[in-house]
Amino acid sequence: MTEEGMIQAAFDNLLQHYMNSNHRKKGDVIQKAYNFALHATQNVRRPSGEHYMVHPIAVATIVSQEMGLGSTSICAALLHDVIEQSDYTIDDIKVIFGPKIAQIVEGLTKIAGGIFGDKASEQAENFKKLLLTMSEDIRVILIKICDRLDNMRHLDEQPVAKQYKIAGETLFIYAPLANRLGLNQIKTELEDLSFKHEHPEEYAAIEKKLAYTREQREHLFDDFTNPIKQALDRIGTKYDIKARVKSPYSIWNKMQKKHVSFDEIYDILAVRIVFTPKRREDEVKECFNIYVELCKLYKSHPDRLRDWLSHPKANGYQALHVTLMSNHGRWIEVQIRSDRMDEIAEQGFAAHWKYKTDADPMNTERVAEDELNGWLRTIKEILDDPQPDAMDFLDAIKLNLFASEIFVFSPKGDIITMPAGCTALDYAFQIHTFLGTHCIGAKVNHKLVPLSHKLKGGDQVEIITSNSQHIQPVWINFVTTAKARNKIQALLRKQEREYAKEGMAILTAWLEQNGLTLTTSILNKLTDAHKEKQQDRLLTAIAKGDIVLGESDLNAIYRKKQKETAVRNKKGWRRYIPFVKSKEVEDEKDNNYIIVGKDFDKNQTIVITEDNITRYKFPNCCKPIPGDPILAYINDTGKLEIHSRSCSEAARLKSSFGASVLAAKWNMRGEMSFLTTIAMKGIDRKGMVKDVTILLSDMFDVNIHRLIVNTDDGIFTGEIELKVRDNSSLDDIISKLSTINGMQSVHRA
Repeated sequence: MTEEGMIQAAFDNLLQHYMNSNHRKKGDVIQKAYNFALHATQNVRRPSGEHYMVHPIAVATIVSQEMGLGSTSICAALLHDVIEQSDYTIDDIKVIFGPKIAQIVEGLTKIAGGIFGDKASEQAENFKKLLLTMSEDIRVILIKICDRLDNMRHLDEQPVAKQYKIAGETLFIYAPLANRLGLNQIKTELEDLSFKHEHPEEYAAIEKKLAYTREQREHLFDDFTNPIKQALDRIGTKYDIKARVKSPYSIWNKMQKKHVSFDEIYDILAVRIVFTPKRREDEVKECFNIYVELCKLYKSHPDRLRDWLSHPKANGYQALHVTLMSNHGRWIEVQIRSDRMDEIAEQGFAAHWKYKTDADPMNTERVAEDELNGWLRTIKEILDDPQPDAMDFLDAIKLNLFASEIFVFSPKGDIITMPAGCTALDYAFQIHTFLGTHCIGAKVNHKLVPLSHKLKGGDQVEIITSNSQHIQPVWINFVTTAKARNKIQALLRKQEREYAKEGMAILTAWLEQNGLTLTTSILNKLTDAHKEKQQDRLLTAIAKGDIVLGESDLNAIYRKKQKETAVRNKKGWRRYIPFVKSKEVEDEKDNNYIIVGKDFDKNQTIVITEDNITRYKFPNCCKPIPGDPILAYINDTGKLEIHSRSCSEAARLKSSFGASVLAAKWNMRGEMSFLTTIAMKGIDRKGMVKDVTILLSDMFDVNIHRLIVNTDDGIFTGEIELKVRDNSSLDDIISKLSTINGMQSVHRA
């Protein structure tokens, strides 16, 4: 089949699926959008060499078939790259297809320039525009997620460095977004594809182990579910029982967080019961009826019952989760949900519109819409007062949009949804700005707690205020919500402006006493001398008395290359010995680093060897050692930083400054040793430390740089800092330490 034939066949499949759906049949406008986009991109090719139209059709197909959206979204998906790839403008789209489709296409179109400054993150800027348009029409972000999914499915076509950037950005932003919107299937695929490209060896190892244990899981599933099927048949329930296997990324993530092996993860298998209710209004009641039948067969875990029926998650998810003890002595989670709940769980908010006409006394669709509108309001709050720094902006998004939610109660019993990890002060600002600004404490479950107290699900919270209370700078350190943070920062900025004005007056008067006039040059020199990042901070510190102006400040103003400078002021000639900063020494040290210039090839893979390792910077955030998957990052000074690919800081860099991320790998001869830390935990006994030190010195011949051991009620925890050649030798050490009598867990810290 020719390329034209393949493109036409793909579009015909898209159109036919849409025409067979429950949507209104607007095939003519979809055909029109296809013809327009095909003409606009007729001479455009993707990096793989295929026609560019292949991508918009694939995105539109995901929009239609995997997300269940209608003609407006399909048209916008077909047109989403037209502005970038042709001479057509958004006004042309508006004239031909109307304002709604044009608005969505504009939100999906990448933009030039930025609000964060010249060194800003292009991704953060594009993401901000997405959120701005998303707050008006949720379909913008839904289509963007579909666009990202298709890009991830074809990530092999990109250079390695770009793969890291796209995969990191996907894991940091788009997978949490998909999860927050209830797109479970898409979220899982985005996570797994990112994991596959960032950690291919670990992904392959988990896939292999999953395949190896498949038969064992199938036997466990059959043995566990056969009695359940008999019970459900007996009560006349129409149902489908599915095995839900934990995704490779979820398994790896849990292995990293819990420091356990694949064999120690016991919730790889879960059971999902999806039933069709006899009457739609009785579906919640039927969930609990099924739960009662399960508890007749198996013992339930008392602390692991999750009721998402009465209070759905913010993404609309509803289900009843119960954990049961199987006949094999394994805890197995069972998820009970109706077919409607199941579709919403997989397709997210888009699936809600399909049930608008159904009778539903709980009105869960309205509840879900209210939650979505609340989420969009949070977005607007963040956008109303964005952080000037791209990283801070993305951090605010992560904290407020992607966090798990908890339910807390007001003194009157009203339910308030808050992000997990929030504090009493966050709650105060959520209720009203006055409560937040004048908050002096809180009562949680009728007990007095400080403002920094972290709330838990089910807490009842009462805020205590005082008219004499004012905003404190320390508050910014423990609030997590955008609303609280923005209000505190706005009031602090107002205070800072007043302090800066007072500091300016003090500085001007001091300069006049020493025969000088305030200039920008003098202000810059004093700011640098006191190592302040901003002039306003210098002035504020002067006003508060944290900085007392004196002779060293005059030295900073008159600093020259000479050792001494004579200066005359109103009081006559005085001699100052300037404070000379060892800048020359720093420059000499930095000369060894590779500096990235304009002609630097960013598509090359950085190779770390014994001969060039000193030419790269190794920040303390992750301390990678040979064998660890790594990447390189071009920092603000043009130097190359080396990070582990799984480092949390690297995740932020990939999502915010992807153009500065390069592929990197090790090529070491094993002649150097690298400092690393091992964490241990086990049963305290006499001789434990001796056994650890003998094993390290005799078997591995390594020197221990630092050893810290703490004991508490028969349990010991410890950390060993030592030097190893690579992660393979580190794995050998960890493996041997694990065999010591009484040792419970050993892992890299």
